[in-house]
Amino acid sequence: MRMPHFVRASAFRMSIARLGELMTEQLAVGIGLVLVAGILNGSFAAPMKRMPAWSWENSWLIFATTGLIIFPWIITFLTVPNVAGVYSGASSATLWKVALFGIAWGVGATLFGLGISRVGMALGFAIILGITASFGSLFPLAVLHPEELHARRGEALMLGTAVMIVGLLFLALAGKRRERDTGMSGTARSGFLLGLVICIFSGLFSSMLNFSFVFGDEIRVRALATGASSAMAANPIWSLTVTGGFLSNLIYCVYLLNKNKSWGVYSERGTSNYWLLGGLMGLLWYGGTVAYGMGAASLGKLGGIVGWPVFMTLDIIVGIFWGAVSGEWKQASRRAVAYCWAGVGVLVLAIVLISIGNAS
Repeated sequence: MRMPHFVRASAFRMSIARLGELMTEQLAVGIGLVLVAGILNGSFAAPMKRMPAWSWENSWLIFATTGLIIFPWIITFLTVPNVAGVYSGASSATLWKVALFGIAWGVGATLFGLGISRVGMALGFAIILGITASFGSLFPLAVLHPEELHARRGEALMLGTAVMIVGLLFLALAGKRRERDTGMSGTARSGFLLGLVICIFSGLFSSMLNFSFVFGDEIRVRALATGASSAMAANPIWSLTVTGGFLSNLIYCVYLLNKNKSWGVYSERGTSNYWLLGGLMGLLWYGGTVAYGMGAASLGKLGGIVGWPVFMTLDIIVGIFWGAVSGEWKQASRRAVAYCWAGVGVLVLAIVLISIGNAS
């Protein structure tokens, strides 16, 4: 006996409504995870401020070892069955892409530490992650989904990126004004210019972390086939990527440790807690990376493209917050602080625009 037409139509409408609710819930979960990821990632450099007795290379090597080797592989082996099978089943082209993007990202990560040491945490985060956010999203979109550039999602992403650039200009003005307020010398200013160049290149190379995620999707699919959950299936991509990045960081840190003869700093008294702080840096950074992978997977086909600028923008805001907490803006004028908050406000607007476009 067939159901009446109006009963079938009513059931169909209820199914569509329920599907819409599930999609809305999934979107909320995805955006929420990306926001948590931004908070964790944006906080990872803060412990460096509590290690004044160590040189940059001392703290950075501990961060790199824990955040790029120890935590990634432990988490991957705990959350993905048959990791070796995942890699052996993937094409060599995909594996090489992920590894090479990881090495290039490692160069960006190394430059990141050098950049923020010259221009400050607040401004360094803004410049580096702003470039990373825009380049890391638009390039994969143009290569993999060029048709989406003219769809509502693509237009929202491009508009949000343009708005983000305006916010970065405000933050650059804030940094320049802060320099003037603190009366930096000519030598310091030339150091700032060098730091600015370093930050720009760091942003370009750092965007390749997202290239690994987007172009290495075959590995994620293989992990799903072995029984990994959708939330954890990206972990084999991250492990391979950041291992490549570790090589770049290791080479430069060892070079500085030998050049500056700073190996002995590790055995100095009163610095035992520095090891824990370095490990905390690694945990915060990789925890944010895993959360981003989970959030991007929840956002659907374009999650790795649309979620990336949201992730990076919140990174910037949190980095500015920690820079302010550590006293980087104490001697800055009200105008410099006003420029800074204006930039933060514009970046928040960029997040909203990109999120609305993704919800459409």
